This record gives sequence, structure tokens and C-alpha cells, in this order.
Amino acid sequence: MADTDATGAPSRLGRLLFAGGLTVLAALNLKNLDGRIAYADAKGVPAATKLVPAASALLLGGSLGIASWTRPKLSAGSIATFFVGVTPLMHDFWNVEDGVEDELMSFLQNIAVLGAAVSFFRRASRD
Repeated sequence: MADTDATGAPSRLGRLLFAGGLTVLAALNLKNLDGRIAYADAKGVPAATKLVPAASALLLGGSLGIASWTRPKLSAGSIATFFVGVTPLMHDFWNVEDGVEDELMSFLQNIAVLGAAVSFFRRASRD
């Protein structure tokens, strides 16, 4: 029988894999906050000292919410907001001369994760 709800085993596994990876990413951002802020400053992000911790907290909260399926629309929306805001600012491959391929790869990976967040948002809208 197909998995027809967000609490079935396949959906739970998908949520845990998705959320687990994002939880680690957010934790690494928060662990190396000074480095992340410096990188964001170098990329020209305004108010990086405030936005980087806030964005990392948004990602952490969203990923924990997806893992537990607690307020899933808000959680998926938080993750999507993180990637919509971060991706074009931090991985602007069209503006770099060196490392274009690395920035393009990161941009595309973020777009893929954004797509998954949108799918989770849509799924939560049906529950």
C-alpha cells in the first residue's frame, strides 16, 4: 500500500533524512558563527551579524519541526525562507570570477533543497 500520509514509514524516513541534514547544517553554522558572519560580510550581506544567526536559527527551527512534523507548514516555510534568502546572496555564481563551478554547485544544491521544502509545505497543506 502506498504511503498516504506524512506519518507513514517512507514519509517519516524522508522527513528525518531531510531534517537531519539541515539540522547539522544549522548547527555547524551556529558553531562557526564568526566564520559564517565573516563570509556573509565578504559577500556583501547587509547586517550579517544579525542576519546570519537569525537565518541559522530559522533553519534549525524549521528542520526540527519537519523532523517531528510539528507545525509542518511553518517549519517548511521557515526552511524555504532560509534558502530563498541565502541562495542568491551567498552562491551568486554569476558574480564570481574564481570558483564559479563551486558556487554554481552550491546554488543548485540549495535549489534542490528548496524544492524539497516546497514539497513538504504542500504536503503539510493537505494534512
